[in-house]
Amino acid sequence: MTEHDGTPTSRQVVTPTRVVAGLCLIAPFVAMLWVGSYAKIEPTLIGIPFFYWYQMLWVLISTVLTVIAYKLVQRENRVRKGGAAR
Repeated sequence: MTEHDGTPTSRQVVTPTRVVAGLCLIAPFVAMLWVGSYAKIEPTLIGIPFFYWYQMLWVLISTVLTVIAYKLVQRENRVRKGGAAR
């Protein structure tokens, strides 16, 4: 286990940016666990029942949300270490 020396740069702090990043990561789980919202056949998309294309859509949405969360945390860490935010 790693010991922290207590300096502000080594402590984990809950910030609004990290909360948003966490929500981006949790959203796909909530969407997939709420089965009642997508357990239906209609509307179909090019013959594919809603149940299947909704889940495949969340694969793409999850990718985008993960990239957003990564970029947010990466930018915050760069700012905390004294670098310029892009």
